[in-house]
Amino acid sequence: MSDVFKFFLNLIPRPWLIKLSYWVRPLVAFFMRGNTYTDPIDGRSFRRFLPYGYESPRENVLSPSTLSLERHRLLWLFLKNKTDFFTKKHHLLHFAPEQAFYKRFKQLENIEYTTTDLNSPLADVKADICNLPFADSSYDVILCNHVLEHIPNDTKAMQELHRVMKPGGWGVFQIPQDLNRETTFEDDSITDRKERAKIFGQYDHVRVYGRDYFDKLRSIGFHVKEVDLTAQLSESDVEKYRLAKGEIIPVVFK
Repeated sequence: MSDVFKFFLNLIPRPWLIKLSYWVRPLVAFFMRGNTYTDPIDGRSFRRFLPYGYESPRENVLSPSTLSLERHRLLWLFLKNKTDFFTKKHHLLHFAPEQAFYKRFKQLENIEYTTTDLNSPLADVKADICNLPFADSSYDVILCNHVLEHIPNDTKAMQELHRVMKPGGWGVFQIPQDLNRETTFEDDSITDRKERAKIFGQYDHVRVYGRDYFDKLRSIGFHVKEVDLTAQLSESDVEKYRLAKGEIIPVVFK
């Protein structure tokens, strides 16, 4: 991805990018069709995927059809193959709903679907994750992916997630994580946007989570399973779906 292209992307507010992508995506998908890589979310195949990333763009990771990244495709495979998400009736709360999932989840007859975010145009309820307007024990399933790294008081956010989840409920709380790092790193004194992007991955991230993330969730009261789905797949499938080998899915239960 060229620096000029990245510059112009950064000038466009994210809500506009979301709306613009609906028009551009079908054209890109058409011209990149092939049979090398497959997006498991819609089953379409392409000769290659697009690059994506802020400071260090990753090659061949963004699906032209659903705009899914490695984490989205991994989550889809987990929900489809390891849970009753698509078959059992659920009250679902979805934070910062991803385009790859939004319309598909809305169409599921077994799902009563609520989306929430402060800024997303896809959010039904505009809300602060640290002060949610939902009653205790409201939701069977909660998806909160790549949100907590943006939240200064992630302890309060986790407490709210625990509060609104029903007993017996479950969720997936994916985050960018450095599994080589034992403890999570935060430094509020770093205020320069470029420096924050360099250290935290994005200028609006406030921490780099380490392996202690799972224990922090447990300290809130969740039971946590650290699921490495890529270890259960063949090498050829990991490559075909363009997954990040070794990425851990944090599955939580109340």
